[in-house]
Amino acid sequence: MRWAGALAFSALLLVTGATSVAQAQSSLPNPTAGRSATVSSDGNAAARPLPGSPVAEPQDENYKLGSGDKIKLVVYGEDDLGGEYLVDGAGQVQLPLLGQVPAAGMTLHAFVESITNLFISEGYLKHPRVSVEVENYRPFYIIGEVKTPGQYPYITGMNALNAIALAGGYTYRADDTAVYVRRNGSNTEVKAPADQTTKIGPGDIVRVGDRVF
Repeated sequence: MRWAGALAFSALLLVTGATSVAQAQSSLPNPTAGRSATVSSDGNAAARPLPGSPVAEPQDENYKLGSGDKIKLVVYGEDDLGGEYLVDGAGQVQLPLLGQVPAAGMTLHAFVESITNLFISEGYLKHPRVSVEVENYRPFYIIGEVKTPGQYPYITGMNALNAIALAGGYTYRADDTAVYVRRNGSNTEVKAPADQTTKIGPGDIVRVGDRVF
């Protein structure tokens, strides 16, 4: 009877532990969330689930494309005109028929409108139906008092704590109360709390300072 009781207690501990791990994992940002939302030329934004993943979050309508973003273009009924393309260092995308098209600094809606108008004005299509989605966002960068500084893939919902964890955590010299964030396209650092309230975006540079001994 003692052995049976001990085995039952051990099984209970295993189940409890597995449940705790699953709950902890479920609180982490989803690396695929927000990557498959589409903005189309009819003005609608819709999200579709990636295979084997939860339903993606809607694409941020205010998000502006930048160098390093990878986009997927679909021209309905014209399979040869679609595909996956990278926004290059000059902020442009090389597209079939249209050539180099400016993209950096444009929202997805503005970019779709630009492509649609080009297809019409150049005489290639009369009534094009175009959609664009961000397949992969440009990376963010973290420097300073972290164990592995460098560039890392952006994850939807990224915050300061996620960024620091990806970089291996703090060094022993780090100030763990604040970070300094240079937003993409800005030349100015902004001091912010080193917690979940500080959101990190694609292209941002995060610096962790050292504490005063």
